[in-house]
Amino acid sequence: MKVADRHLGIKKPRIEMLPLIDIVFLLLVFFIYAMLSMVVHRSLPVTLPVSATAEIDTEMSLAITVRPNGEIYLDEMKVSREEMSRLLQERVQKDNSLQVELFADETVSYQELYRILDIIRTAGIANVSLQADSPQ
Repeated sequence: MKVADRHLGIKKPRIEMLPLIDIVFLLLVFFIYAMLSMVVHRSLPVTLPVSATAEIDTEMSLAITVRPNGEIYLDEMKVSREEMSRLLQERVQKDNSLQVELFADETVSYQELYRILDIIRTAGIANVSLQADSPQ
């Protein structure tokens, strides 16, 4: 005669779903947070100045980088001031609502920064944002 398992004190195995659901939600939150904190950064690495009110902008725009030694890069292409002026004017003709993000190293002089801003404004670009890091 066969005795039922419940009489012998053997329980059927169960898969607990609540811990599994908790883990899935934690992973979901982690990946959503990681995606929201990602920024499209198309400039070259420079040490940016720190600003407590710096905001993250995710729109696509033109990146101008000024290195500590004074080199100027348009996106990732090294250009002189004259070339930058010409290239900016060409891009403005294609897109009147061009936005420029200016990444200048914290050691770049104030005068040099204004020379670059003058070139940008002379090309007809009014939408310029200076980039900064937020304090850690």
